[in-house]
Amino acid sequence: MYLVTYLHVALTTRLAELRRDGERGDSPVPTAVIIFGLVAAALAVTVLVKSRAENWMTAVPTAP
Repeated sequence: MYLVTYLHVALTTRLAELRRDGERGDSPVPTAVIIFGLVAAALAVTVLVKSRAENWMTAVPTAP
């Protein structure tokens, strides 16, 4: 009977501990995907701004 009581108390205590840790965080995969997407968007914006700036600079007339 002592063993059954011990196992019951141990199981109940462990389940209570697991319930207390409600927020364990997200896996690193979605975070990595989001970071990759942000980097890709930043690169696209940088390339767009660079090309527009170069086009604008070539359109500036030079002094004779």
